[in-house]
Amino acid sequence: METTTRIAEDALLALLAAGDSKAIRAALEDMPPADIVDTIAGLEAAQVAAVLAALPPDVSAGAFGYFAPAQQVAIARAMPRAALQRLFTDMPHDERADLWKSLPEDERDALLPGLAAAEREDIRRLASYPEGTAGSIMTSDYARLAPSLTVREAIEALRREAPDRETIYDAYVTDEDRRLVGVVSLRDLLVSADDQRVADIMTTDVVFARVDDSRESVAEKIADYDLLAIPVIDSSDMLVGIVTVDDALDVAEEALARRLTRFGGTSALGGPDIDMVSSSFWTMFRARYVWLAFLTAFGMISSLFVAAQEEILAEVIVLAAFIAPIIDMGGNTGSQSATLVIRAMALGQVDSVWRDVLKILKRDVPVAAALGIGVAVLELVLALIFKEGLLPEVLWVVGLSMLIVTVAGSLFGVTIPFLARALKVDPATLSAPLITSVMDLIGVVIYFGIASVFLADLLGG
Repeated sequence: METTTRIAEDALLALLAAGDSKAIRAALEDMPPADIVDTIAGLEAAQVAAVLAALPPDVSAGAFGYFAPAQQVAIARAMPRAALQRLFTDMPHDERADLWKSLPEDERDALLPGLAAAEREDIRRLASYPEGTAGSIMTSDYARLAPSLTVREAIEALRREAPDRETIYDAYVTDEDRRLVGVVSLRDLLVSADDQRVADIMTTDVVFARVDDSRESVAEKIADYDLLAIPVIDSSDMLVGIVTVDDALDVAEEALARRLTRFGGTSALGGPDIDMVSSSFWTMFRARYVWLAFLTAFGMISSLFVAAQEEILAEVIVLAAFIAPIIDMGGNTGSQSATLVIRAMALGQVDSVWRDVLKILKRDVPVAAALGIGVAVLELVLALIFKEGLLPEVLWVVGLSMLIVTVAGSLFGVTIPFLARALKVDPATLSAPLITSVMDLIGVVIYFGIASVFLADLLGG
């Protein structure tokens, strides 16, 4: 097995400084695109642009697609206009439309005149679809056949089109008005007789998407039907593009990242998604501060309630030592349960709000009770080891509080995602920090409520 030898970054910088484009091309052009990006990822945008300009157009376009969108814009803006136009010509149709939308308007206007008329029209059309729709992620780079072709003619047509198509494993069959009437796989063509018609072997029951369908629903269809690509049609049933499985995977990964961001309390309600690489300082500050400010105010309610228990704490000061572990347990178990429920929702294991919430609660209550007993016993054992002379009443308060708070946290974590779905809110927006803060308040109420009952004699009734 051959292995790819990578050029060191220092050596690459030396070649850039010397302007030796031929040496750069010789060192990188035979490497896989992902390896090229790994090699040049640490360079400045202008340096990356210079490296890509030295490579063959198809290699440059393949490597360019591995960069994050924000990095693509920076690299594109550092490229000479002629080099950028060559890059646009060789990029996949959907990717170049995305890049074009990300560029400032004056740079778009300067770029388009150097492109072929067909490419300009293709970019404008793909860029016209609203973000978040199937049209915004589809490509016009697909194989199309007429139903009247013979198998021999169809294979010849695919052979001619293959170098310029993103995928030819499925060819889409359209009528004279470009309306989608069927799909035929390359395998079906290869195993059929040469004189058979495409219309005779194509599948007419085609799974398709509409241009205004959501990106997430298209990704789900591709996953549900195990497709390599899904055709996209407009309101007149005309075929306008396809969404490939790799684009669907990108959508799924973005959706997962968005849920994790919201669940972690790092996205402002209704605000933009943030990430550590491309988001600005103020974007990250605002998105995180909204949550933290809200939770700080909520935490103050909990602290005021604790402060109001001055009489209990003054008489039985040891109770203060157990506040943190008890209220933390409620937040921890709540976050665990919410995470499991949201995962089940994402995998399609639960759907109907009221029917499934009862099903999940029936499974969770015994587990929550067992967890509560387990952590309560552990807490009592640790208390007896590290705290000498504890009153039996105090042990009862600590043990029961730990048990009840653990169960309450688990049940709260199970219920809140279903409540969010009933309110038509993304369950992930009800973040883990919010669950923790709510359970902090519930925890101290439970803890001091039980203490006031079991320690009534010490408190004078």
